[in-house]
Amino acid sequence: MKHETIETNAGWLIVLTMIVISIGGLVEIVPLYFIDDTIETVQVDGKDTIRPYTPLELRGRDIYMREGCYLCHSQMIRPFRDEDMRYGHYSLAAESQYDHPFQWGSKRTGPDLARVGGKYSNAWHVQHLMNPRNVVPESIMPNYPWLMQPLEYKDVADRMRALRLVGVPYSKDTPEYEANVKQFGKEVADKLNIINAEANLIAEAQEGNFDGNRDDITEMDALVAYLQVLGTMVDFSKFEEGYFATFR
Repeated sequence: MKHETIETNAGWLIVLTMIVISIGGLVEIVPLYFIDDTIETVQVDGKDTIRPYTPLELRGRDIYMREGCYLCHSQMIRPFRDEDMRYGHYSLAAESQYDHPFQWGSKRTGPDLARVGGKYSNAWHVQHLMNPRNVVPESIMPNYPWLMQPLEYKDVADRMRALRLVGVPYSKDTPEYEANVKQFGKEVADKLNIINAEANLIAEAQEGNFDGNRDDITEMDALVAYLQVLGTMVDFSKFEEGYFATFR
């Protein structure tokens, strides 16, 4: 059959297009029935190292989305050598399992932030957000001076309850708390307890002193806390080379 015949015959074109689409769909769907999970197992000493965000980190993530940071910064390192050399190990599905919505992004006007946590000091992040050109002279990123305003956190428990409805394991009662202790360890489980959400947020902000001022809890505290945790939940040195490839 000539290609011209297919292009000029609507019936043939529709039938053959549907066949091609069906084959492509089967290639993507069928393998899912032969694997147990699409999310990697990331455990050290029997505890999951990838956890939901603490109340302060969660509020920081909300601010990150509010300011549209995802429009210029991706949070997904692709499995290519150049990306590995610049940003680190490729992103795992497990690292986004508690993100609703995920922050993979679609472009990189600025660098990828998937592993920015711990790369710079808190003071660097504050200066960068206040006036990016203070630390990166060639930056075209806008200033965000309003982040020094007080953080609204009275509704953080409600935000955690909302995420709990879509599967994020924040605990609201003793059985759920004990399940988190078993899965993440007591220290993490304490921070995921909805009942103590506000107190945990205040304590983390004061201890971390992310904006350099312990007298106030600001949006800067929350956003820097969020940025500093990105990419830090997996210590790849504790896993054998090729371990995560077995989940693909």
